[in-house]
This record gives sequence, structure tokens and C-alpha cells, in this order.
Amino acid sequence: MSEKQHTLKDVIKIIGIGLHTGEKVSVEIHPASENFGYKFQRIDLPNQPIIKADVDNVISTDRGTTLEQNGGRVYTTEHILASLVGCQVDNALIKLDAPEIPIMDGSALPFVKAIQTVGIIEQNAEREYFELTENIPWEDLDKGIEFLAIPDVNYRITVMVDYNSPVLGTQHASMYQINEFNTNIAGCRTFVFLRELEYLASNNLIKGGDLENAIVLVDKADVPQEELDRLAKLLGKENLTITIDGIGVLNSTKLQYENEPARHKLLDIVGDLALVGKPIKAHILAARPGHSGNVRFAKILKEQIKKQQSEGRKFDLTKEPLYSITDIENMLPHRFPFLMIDKIMEIKEDSIIGVKNITMNEPIFTGHFPGNPIFPGVLQLEAMAQTGGIFALSKVEDPHLYSTYFMKIDNVKFKQKVIPGDTIVFELFLKSPIRRGLVEMIGKAYVNGKVVSEAEMLAQVVKDKQE
Repeated sequence: MSEKQHTLKDVIKIIGIGLHTGEKVSVEIHPASENFGYKFQRIDLPNQPIIKADVDNVISTDRGTTLEQNGGRVYTTEHILASLVGCQVDNALIKLDAPEIPIMDGSALPFVKAIQTVGIIEQNAEREYFELTENIPWEDLDKGIEFLAIPDVNYRITVMVDYNSPVLGTQHASMYQINEFNTNIAGCRTFVFLRELEYLASNNLIKGGDLENAIVLVDKADVPQEELDRLAKLLGKENLTITIDGIGVLNSTKLQYENEPARHKLLDIVGDLALVGKPIKAHILAARPGHSGNVRFAKILKEQIKKQQSEGRKFDLTKEPLYSITDIENMLPHRFPFLMIDKIMEIKEDSIIGVKNITMNEPIFTGHFPGNPIFPGVLQLEAMAQTGGIFALSKVEDPHLYSTYFMKIDNVKFKQKVIPGDTIVFELFLKSPIRRGLVEMIGKAYVNGKVVSEAEMLAQVVKDKQE
């Protein structure tokens, strides 16, 4: 089904601390125009540079995803981007007055709640998905990272993590479609192993980290208290009393889910893959992912987008059609020379694909135009409308007793000419559910996978015949 883009209804303001820099930061998420995408703006720097959320702008994946462009840098972008994707916000400008997005509670939920508080608003432009057309495997054998993307009608993610740890063991997490993100994934917090803390602190990272914004996992039962005290001092938390109750989680922090770490890895994938620049329709399977692997796979998906765009939309016209020309004549009242559709390839709950072959025998070419035959745009629209009419009639009993009447046409565009020898494929989607016989559809016409025309149409199905 065709969908519109969305942006925020109002500005969101959030204040917090950067996980790695430890700096206080104020963030404002602003509504943005159609096709704007996601962009950050460092308002604390001269000229207030804008950094596009693009995988080509990633400069580091060390414990977070860092972007840089136009002399501006933004750290730890993954959680806020994941929240925008999860809330299905297509366009937003994220302004911040420090280098790092705040860690908040270590999850994406504070951002999600803020977005839900102001709400989102529909825009006029269509949402343009990256719909995968083939399997895309990738792996890093040295690091044991594996990714596989396969075509799917939804944005689905399956994650497996295995750190050879008695704490985590092998964990799995799944998201079957993006509308599950806010309830099942967004609240899952970032995590770190106790044994990693000294390294991170020694390398000027996690200055803003504490037990309120990260899960600290402990994978050995007997950690001396002096080691815990030393770590607390190293983290600048001398007054914090740290305890361990066996192998598990520091300070007995209760996990929200047994597989919360795996769910957080899934959250990070959603945020990092936002950098491909389009909402995704594919099933992403990931084994032992991290920011580095996420970003490298995002670059592969971005290249796949370019490849698919150059190839155009693919249709299988070799399979047996759903309706032949004889079937179509039993549904539509049109006859030669005004029956414009030769076959229907498929009808789904909300879409239809029809085909018209253009030949020099078309009577219209006698006068349009001699010596330079071009199939008229108005007849392309008529053929598109007939395809939509077949869709509408397929949804009623005894379709031969009904007629379909054209009521309105909007947003018509002609992209390139159609000539004899071309095969036009019409693909139409319901814009809204059929009510009181009113059928509103969005259609595109393709030749060799390239759009030649498009339109939005409204028709009414009326029962006006008797047996």
C-alpha cells in the first residue's frame, strides 16, 4: 500500500549527558520538509554545520556510531535515529549544542516517548521504500560477524549474539515488523561487561556512564571488592557502592527481558541501518553484530539501492496471467479499440498488476503521430484506470453486473514517451480502504522497469445491471 511521509507536529526538547564525552547536551528535534531525511546540526560550532545521517559520513564505530561532515561531528547517533525509524518519522532536523547525543537511560525509549508526546503529521510526498529484490549475504570471518538481507514485505530483523560468556550465552531477538519497535525493542538498554570497563575508562570513553544508563554484566563469580572500588574510582564514582550477587548483573540491576542485550543489539541495527537513507522492506538476519558490522553492511545496502535504481522495477511477465483477455472481456464493458488491458498478472489485497502491449496496429497511430508514433498519455491513463476498474470489480460478487465510473484524477505525471514495441506494466495500490463503492488508488506505469507515467485516481463501483 502506498504511504505518505511523516514529520513531527512540533519541536522536541531533550537535555542529558553524553555517554562517552560526559558533557551536558541540549537536543532539539525539529519538523522537516518532505524528502529531507535525517540531519544533525551542531549549533554550538561556527557556521552551525549540518551533518547528514548518511553511512558515507561515518568516521568511527568505537562503542557508538560517529558522523562527521562540513567540519561538524556527532557521537552516538544510533539510539535517536532508531527512535525516529521506530516512530516512522521520515524527516527531522536534530539540533544539538555539544558533540554527543545524550545517553538518557541507555535505550531509545526516552526519545520515542518524546516523539509520541508531540505526535507526527502526514506530509504530501510518498514514502519511498528500499524494497530488496535479491538476497544479500555478507560476513567478516575474522570477527565472526554475519549478515544476510532477504526480500520481505516488512522491515524484519532477527539477531543472534554469542560472546562466549556464561552471562549472555547465546541469545536471540526478533522484530517481525517496524511497528513492534516501540513496545518490544526501544526500552532495551545498552550493556557492557565489567571486564571492559577499565579499558573504556582508560581510553577516555564512558565518562557519562553509570548504573542508571547501562547494564553492567559480570561473567565471573568472585570479583574482589578492591577491584570494584578501583573501577568505581576510575569511573569517577568513588562514592558508589558496587555489589555483585553471583554471576550476573552489577548492583542486581533487573533485566527487563532475559534477552535484553540481544534486543539492544537489534535496536542498534535499526539505528545504524537508518543511515542507508530510505525506510527498508527486507528481512535482516545478523549474527554477532556491532556498530562496525552494522555500518559496513549499511554501505552494502546503499550500493544495492543504487543498483536496483539503475535496473528499475522488475516484473515477472513470463508466468501464467491471473486474467487473460477473455477473462477481462467478461469483467469490463470495453471492446476494441477501447479495451486497453491485455492481461492481469496478479491481484493482492491492496494492489494489482496489469499489462498492455503497444503495437503499430493500434488505430491511434494513424494520426498520433504519422512518422513519429507515440502512445498518448491520456490513453495510458485510460489503461491505468481500466486496471484499477478490474481491481475494484474483483472485490464484488457477480462483477459483470457492475460498472466502474471515473470520478477524479490527480497528480498526473508523464516521465517519458511510449512507442510501438513497448510493453507497459501498470501497478496500482489502494490509497484507502474501499467504502461505499469508492475506490481510490495510486498507479504507476512502467516500461522496462522505468516509470513512464503516474497518477492518483478515484472511481465508483455501481451495480447497474440485472441478470
